[in-house]
Amino acid sequence: MDWLLTPGPVRLHPKALEALARPQLHHRTEAAREVFLKARGLLREAFRTEGEVLILTGSGTLAMEALVKNLFAPGERVLVPVYGKFSERFYEIALEAGLVVERLDYPYGDTPRPEDVAKEGYAGLLLVHSETSTGALADLPALARAFKEKNPEGLVGADMVTSLLVGEVALEAMGVDAAASGSQKGLMCPPGLGFVALSPRALERLKPRGYYLDLARELKAQKEGESAWTPAINLVLAVAAVLEEVLPRLEEHLALKAWQNALLYGVGEEGGLRPVPKRFSPAVAAFYLPEGVPYARVKEAFAQRGAVIAGGQGPLKGKVFRLSLMGAYDRYEALGVAAMFREVLEEILPAS
Repeated sequence: MDWLLTPGPVRLHPKALEALARPQLHHRTEAAREVFLKARGLLREAFRTEGEVLILTGSGTLAMEALVKNLFAPGERVLVPVYGKFSERFYEIALEAGLVVERLDYPYGDTPRPEDVAKEGYAGLLLVHSETSTGALADLPALARAFKEKNPEGLVGADMVTSLLVGEVALEAMGVDAAASGSQKGLMCPPGLGFVALSPRALERLKPRGYYLDLARELKAQKEGESAWTPAINLVLAVAAVLEEVLPRLEEHLALKAWQNALLYGVGEEGGLRPVPKRFSPAVAAFYLPEGVPYARVKEAFAQRGAVIAGGQGPLKGKVFRLSLMGAYDRYEALGVAAMFREVLEEILPAS
């Protein structure tokens, strides 16, 4: 058995595998329209929004760019805290979109505080909920509330790429106006789809631009079960199949993911490892490398046991390693991964 322990892509859900084994569906048929509408409805439930969720063929990064370019016009001011590789990406997207960006820098592993974003004069705040590069979880409701107290008309956009179906997500209840996610993380499907969730407030404020990324054009088509451009329709089928299976027992599923990630942190703590984040996301466990142990050695120790892990990104490259059970792992498989992790630590750590 191969153990895919990376925070994306992840081990696929059995329902995704079943769906992907089906023959190719033509995207301009009634069967495809039914699938598309079903997937959109289930995604609205997953995001817990009264608004709309648009399905885009592309990655989570595409969804992030679509969010920025359709909610903010060039020259508008936005606030972007940077506390990991993916919040850095939000900053770069905002710059490329022609926005006037104020960047707030934090050490990787930290997250912004509400008082940091309580600043007047901004059209928007861009946040990463679960910062996959560090394992840190931002307090979205507190940050959104603090920002909107100073900017009542401001919009809050969030990267929920590794929080959707992994941790608590509720768009409007969290004070979030729009969110981006993707198919290859908590949804346990292959890469290839991006999602943009838009609250009713965001829908009223759309400023569509671009061609492929024009969300107004997509919204018009997707309300009818179509898409503006050729979709990865069999991936949409897989997403719908997974959501139909997971959503009825979502509370149990989220509890399992939280327990599994805590299990990994527990093993690391037993081995004397130092966690990267201060506030843990349930999506990924990130640890600083033991002193004198290069990442290549840790990676190889897991590889010898049939497992694939992830290293650091940005300034953490060569300094940390990351493990994730975000994919389709049950309780007993997680215990097996924990035993593997202990074996690896016994092998790589110097004898005391």
